[in-house]
Amino acid sequence: MFKHIIKSGVIIASPRKQNTTIRFMKKINTLLVMLFFAAGSTFAQTTWSVDKSHSKIGFSVPHMAVSEVEGNFKDFDASVVTKAADFNGAEISFTAKTASINTDNERRDNHLRSADFFDAEKHPEVSFKGNLVKQGGKYKLKGDFTMHGVTKPVEFAVTYGGTINTGKGEKAGFKIIGKINRQDYGLTWANKTPSGELVVGDEVEIIGKIEVDKKA
Repeated sequence: MFKHIIKSGVIIASPRKQNTTIRFMKKINTLLVMLFFAAGSTFAQTTWSVDKSHSKIGFSVPHMAVSEVEGNFKDFDASVVTKAADFNGAEISFTAKTASINTDNERRDNHLRSADFFDAEKHPEVSFKGNLVKQGGKYKLKGDFTMHGVTKPVEFAVTYGGTINTGKGEKAGFKIIGKINRQDYGLTWANKTPSGELVVGDEVEIIGKIEVDKKA
């Protein structure tokens, strides 16, 4: 049998060879489609919004060098944008209204809103922007923290609680712990006790308990 058919002076591949070529091209096209969808799933972004009813942004500050005062921000917001299922490399943004500070003492809260501390009228927000980074099985929150008009790099420890499908959507949880020095951000009020101890300590521990919802 001839391997080729001559038609009008042109050599045409046999039907058998044409079928082989068609099958090969179909396989190539299928492979390209699979690679396309794989690449899409790898780089697909997912946005998560904070569940405020199950989240809290708190802090603790030494008082009179013998105890601590705790507080939190009532008005805050946060978002998380992920590219990986384990949240590694997630983009984190957070804001809190300084006027919403709450320590369960109205007089103290008004003092904290004043120019001695947050100066809430001039500096209405505390904010953070950075990334969640997984290192050796542990998570760190790294980025820029802004308070009182001053921005500095920070690194906080993070405990990732995992994700869960509630039947109404997917949730994830985190606990964030870190420390900053208020003096670094221009909060310099420094009254002292008769023995020379600071009424309000410089080191502030930040404790965030965050629950986020996956957006549809």
